[in-house]
Amino acid sequence: MTVSKYARTVAAGLIAAAGITAPAAAEVDFSGKTIEWVIPFSETGGSAKWANFFAPLLAEELPGNPTVVVKFMPGAGSTKGANWFQEQEHEDGTLLFGTSGSTQFPYLLNDPRVRYEYNEWNPVMASGTGGVAYLNAEDGAKFDGSANNLQDIDFIYGSQGATRLDLVPLLAWEMLGMNVEPVFGIKGRGDGRLMFERGEATIDYQTTSGYLGGSAPLVEAGTAVPMMTWGALDKDGNIVRDPTFPDMPTFKEVCEATDGCETSGEKWDAWKAFFISGFPVQKLAFLPAGTPQEVIDTYTMAFLNVVARDDFAEISSKRVGKYQVFTGDSAQSALGTATSVPVEAKDYVTGWLKDSYGVELK
Repeated sequence: MTVSKYARTVAAGLIAAAGITAPAAAEVDFSGKTIEWVIPFSETGGSAKWANFFAPLLAEELPGNPTVVVKFMPGAGSTKGANWFQEQEHEDGTLLFGTSGSTQFPYLLNDPRVRYEYNEWNPVMASGTGGVAYLNAEDGAKFDGSANNLQDIDFIYGSQGATRLDLVPLLAWEMLGMNVEPVFGIKGRGDGRLMFERGEATIDYQTTSGYLGGSAPLVEAGTAVPMMTWGALDKDGNIVRDPTFPDMPTFKEVCEATDGCETSGEKWDAWKAFFISGFPVQKLAFLPAGTPQEVIDTYTMAFLNVVARDDFAEISSKRVGKYQVFTGDSAQSALGTATSVPVEAKDYVTGWLKDSYGVELK
């Protein structure tokens, strides 16, 4: 399947998934209980902000109004937490687990550290997001909508790892002819932002929730300059401007304006395929293997009611951005988007990771 056809298929599938109906209400009561929502990243990143946004809203909608507590289990770019969750079994419905693109990508790439299987988990909510790349003030002053004036600068970037979601910005910057040296090993994108704030990194990117909550104040203070978003998919699978940041150019636009950067061909197709896997459906909430259907249905209805709130569009746009949220069967469909890429794109990225960073994957 070509990437263009893959993009159109994904876009159509996500639109169809958004219309799937909710299950009947189940008789489950969480009165007096505490739900633990485990996030496999540090408490400073976009996934933390995403879970902390949804947690109190979920508590209001679950029967019995339990307390929903977000806990963090960072390590190995989220693989530590995902491997741990794989070993968990249903007990009383009080364990929820959140993943991001940095959990999906190692799974897609057959990273040998992966010991988890998405198909054994029960997705109850999924949401899309975007991403914003930004520069420090000095280098940002040279940005003119292209990367032509940035190609002689040596940048430092705090990264969770080459097989994580960071491969999207790393490949994009390479396509723009920029020299970006990643410092691997941070436990979350929020840690990358802190490196940027301390001057240890000179370029950064954050997912939308992380950018709105942590990086936008840097822009307002004049210490950071937005460069581009990764964009969003329209109904035909084309990359268009991110609805949360309509005034920012997309990577596609910056690429088209930059000498030597091409928005067609093998490299572009690989980048776009992993963007599609990593962003239109990036963050997912799961119940463990063996969870009874009535518990799954209860969470599905709760998340559906969260999204149906009269004020949801307003409050979510300020905290996590203007993106689709999927529940129940539509979350299951969305999971398929997040955990699949065309073979050609996977093969290209596998070779690129070996050549650029010495990462060998089988």
